[in-house]
Amino acid sequence: MSRKMKNKIVTNLQIERIASEGKCVGHHDGKVVFVSGVAPGDVVDVRITKGKSSFMEGEPVAFHQYSKDRIDPFCSHFGTCGGCKWQHINYDLQKTYKRQQVLDQFQRIAKVALPEVLPTLGSEQIQYYRNKLDFTFSNKKWLTLEQIRSEEDFDRNALGFHIPKMFDKIIDVDHCYLQGGISNDVRNELRSFALENKLSFYDIRNQVGLLRNLIIRTTSTGQTMVIVQFGESDPESIDQVMDFLKNRFPEITSLLYVINTKGNETFHDLELVTFAGLPYIEEEMEGLKFRIGPKSFYQTNSEQAYELYKVARNFASLKGDEVVYDLYTGTGTIANFVAKKAKQVIGVEYVEAAIEDAKINSQINGIENTLFYAGDMKDILNEEFIQNHAAPDVIITDPPRAGMDEKVVQMLLRLEAPKVVYVSCNPATQARDVALLAEKYDVVKIQPVDMFPQTYHVENVILLTKRTS
Repeated sequence: MSRKMKNKIVTNLQIERIASEGKCVGHHDGKVVFVSGVAPGDVVDVRITKGKSSFMEGEPVAFHQYSKDRIDPFCSHFGTCGGCKWQHINYDLQKTYKRQQVLDQFQRIAKVALPEVLPTLGSEQIQYYRNKLDFTFSNKKWLTLEQIRSEEDFDRNALGFHIPKMFDKIIDVDHCYLQGGISNDVRNELRSFALENKLSFYDIRNQVGLLRNLIIRTTSTGQTMVIVQFGESDPESIDQVMDFLKNRFPEITSLLYVINTKGNETFHDLELVTFAGLPYIEEEMEGLKFRIGPKSFYQTNSEQAYELYKVARNFASLKGDEVVYDLYTGTGTIANFVAKKAKQVIGVEYVEAAIEDAKINSQINGIENTLFYAGDMKDILNEEFIQNHAAPDVIITDPPRAGMDEKVVQMLLRLEAPKVVYVSCNPATQARDVALLAEKYDVVKIQPVDMFPQTYHVENVILLTKRTS
């Protein structure tokens, strides 16, 4: 972008619609202008921050007219935290644009014939809907411009979320509306305890400090798991922290910690210590129990996960005599959820610990018609696997955001299951995979599901059926 354009103020820009990643769109001098923090119907002055020959990006600096669809954000951290980018937009409009996002991605990327995209299935809870949050300890608390200009000496220790695009700056969270239960109390009281006892908060640049990360997981059954990640091995201080949590919050049913001196916060390869309670919590769905360990994946909106899985099961329309392949099965939630309506369900997942959980989940629910395999999907799903197992009547696939590896897509085309139910958290990569599957399959149903109110993210379930000719 030319120097003349950067920091230029575009005045009275009419905001027309929401685009990808939650940004909104206006037009100026024949160029698209992407603007964050606005709503369709706003008229704003925008400072240009970057752009290319065909588009620009900017941020609002003055509002001349507010959209009729605007509402007042309920969180004091809105606009800084970055976790809930759509609190200023009413929920009905959020659902409308999530449906539009799915339609746009499929028309632009998949380029196949489509049925009607059904209205977004909304979440009954639009606050306190998450069952898992990660908070970061840091000695680099983010300060506002007003705080910086005041030249006051602020305590820079913080426990909260990363500021967008600033890996080493953490916003000190007072109250988060994403997770209910004791989550806010645990975070705030642990921070106060650490400050009172002069325990060190992690320095992400220099990779030093005792307190590194706090993970809180809850279930609809009232159970709570708390994991504290320590950046150094200090048994006395660790016991001090864990004793405090155990005594102050007897509601915690699973209290664990891990010592992590690596360069990142992932701990799938590290040993966790159960300090008090059980090493897992349990979620429940239609009478089924699902055991969730500290390394287990589980959909982060429990109530809406039930709605999502019901959509997937309805699309599969099982009669009871089908063999189902559940790819990217995680802890076997979908596999066990549909097992009672299938002859056999075979689940595949690359995380070995998750597969162990999936087997346990079958066992504790008395489900005997499931098989689970751990390994890279593109390596497991090969010719030998096909020869040793019954051919699938239905394939359910729920890959990560990156979608399916092309080798996996080619294997699906090789398997030629009559139905494929594709669950995705990223309609763009889902549409990319559908473009390949279109060689043999038609899209016959599309159902967006909102798992994350106040954000631009949307889950999407599609049903593909194999063409007979």
